[in-house]
Amino acid sequence: MPILWLRVALVFYGVGMLYALSALARRSEATARILMPLAALGMAFHFVSLTELTIQVGHFAPATLHQSESLLAFLVMLFFNAVYLRYRVTSPGIFVFPVVFLLTFAAAIAQEPPQFTSQLLRNSWIIVHIALIFTGYAALFFSFASSLLYILQERNLKAKRTGGVLAWLPPLEMIDEIGYRSLLLGFPFMTFGLIAGAVVAGAAYGPKFMLDPKILLSGLMWIVYMVLLYMRWSSGWRGRKAAYLVAFAFVAALAAWAANYVSGVHSFVVRQ
Repeated sequence: MPILWLRVALVFYGVGMLYALSALARRSEATARILMPLAALGMAFHFVSLTELTIQVGHFAPATLHQSESLLAFLVMLFFNAVYLRYRVTSPGIFVFPVVFLLTFAAAIAQEPPQFTSQLLRNSWIIVHIALIFTGYAALFFSFASSLLYILQERNLKAKRTGGVLAWLPPLEMIDEIGYRSLLLGFPFMTFGLIAGAVVAGAAYGPKFMLDPKILLSGLMWIVYMVLLYMRWSSGWRGRKAAYLVAFAFVAALAAWAANYVSGVHSFVVRQ
């Protein structure tokens, strides 16, 4: 049943993605009235899928790469809804819905037996690590989406285009605030998530875990994240400079995620 509910959620995300992308061609006041109910329905079925899966396997921690993709997609969509409730903007949906759809699609069509059999999955530190680090990933992605919107809107304003496909974008100040607040929210989640993961890895594998590619790339991602926040606090970096640095931090996050395939300590491929 979890896979059935996930596929139902996928349908709603797919319709939402098509509608969000169609908004590029027009400025419609009805966007939120259609897009947000689609997001809510998709999330409802997605939540049921995650809940049933947790009950079925007996633990919260995702045991496969595709289960992790499903959890990350849900958290990104949850973040999208939270931002909408705060700012009443749907424009990030042009990036959110395609990413959520692709993650959910991958999770819905390629379910495999659990590859983690270790009792570590039931360790409370693992649960804390996953909950925090995935929330940090979702916040960082949203900051990245906001940086892309900022660059698009800035170019639109410099070209003095008041209409066209980008007319529906919110003001630069609002886009910058959304991106900045996403960073502020995501950084503590990412930090404490990495600490929790280090506690588990250190206890299970010893000092050698520090040389693992996943750990090294995660550390790089955290450093870039910290530098970005420091530059905003101390030097007042905003706008284009901050947007490019957020993009670099997001690339580092993608590299850390991809390291799951080559990691000996933190892998979705190697059986434990």
